[in-house]
Amino acid sequence: MTRDLVGYGGRWPDLRWPNGARLAVSLAVNLEEGAEQQVGDGDPASERMGEVISVVAPGTRDRGQEQIFAYGTRAGIWRFLDALERHALPATFLMCGRAVARAPGLAEAAVQAGHEAALHGWLWRPHADYANAASEAADIDRAIAAIRAATGATPRGFFCRGAESDWTRSLLAERGFLYASNAFDDDLPYRDTAHPGLLVVPYALDSNDMKFFHPNGFVRAQEMVDYVEDALAVLLAEAERGQPRLLNIGYHLRIAGRPGRFRAFEGVLAMLKRLGDRVWVARRDAIAEAFLAAPQ
Repeated sequence: MTRDLVGYGGRWPDLRWPNGARLAVSLAVNLEEGAEQQVGDGDPASERMGEVISVVAPGTRDRGQEQIFAYGTRAGIWRFLDALERHALPATFLMCGRAVARAPGLAEAAVQAGHEAALHGWLWRPHADYANAASEAADIDRAIAAIRAATGATPRGFFCRGAESDWTRSLLAERGFLYASNAFDDDLPYRDTAHPGLLVVPYALDSNDMKFFHPNGFVRAQEMVDYVEDALAVLLAEAERGQPRLLNIGYHLRIAGRPGRFRAFEGVLAMLKRLGDRVWVARRDAIAEAFLAAPQ
């Protein structure tokens, strides 16, 4: 497959989002806890990335890592839902199927609050690891079924950890998905020419609370708020010059859900509210629909 290193080539569409702004913002909250690989859950190995790198021997149950993840669903999610309600802002919850199957009430609460349920795989794992299309398709289907059973909603968007397989987008297109988000290569959605009808809504790893777990990333909550503020300043200046843009901001229940980091979420929500109609904060499915409906 040929890589597209040009994209829009500096010729942006004359696009305004539904409220008249040229800058859209997507808040993505990852619901992965319970879908990470754990020996205690019958997986061959336990996830090693957490508050610290696991020192438990491979193949041995890591109860500490299990508890680090469980904090997100036991405590963190309620902070996120409360803050989103208080600020009256919508988000997309990227939901792993096994996480939803194990705690369906949490997924249901997010959807009942008006947030989008998007598919984040069955397990929190790269889809590039699947050996064949059939095994990947089976996991996509059971994840869809879990989300539908818990929330009554059928996911229309997809994003997996790491990277897609060679077959992922074909499987998504066959199932009628609206968009895929495994793309880190643009500031605007774009069409996947190989899969007509499937829009690519890019994601971002820089404006993402995973950087609290990286040695060259964020330490204090305000550092993420400042980083997002800098991104907004650049994109708003470009928007004022007539260039449409999308900013993606990613969070995890077990990361920014911790008290010492939660202001990284609250501070960004407050900043977005202050910007008013200069930005359009929307679910990812709404962003995809608006992009497809706009004159190109």
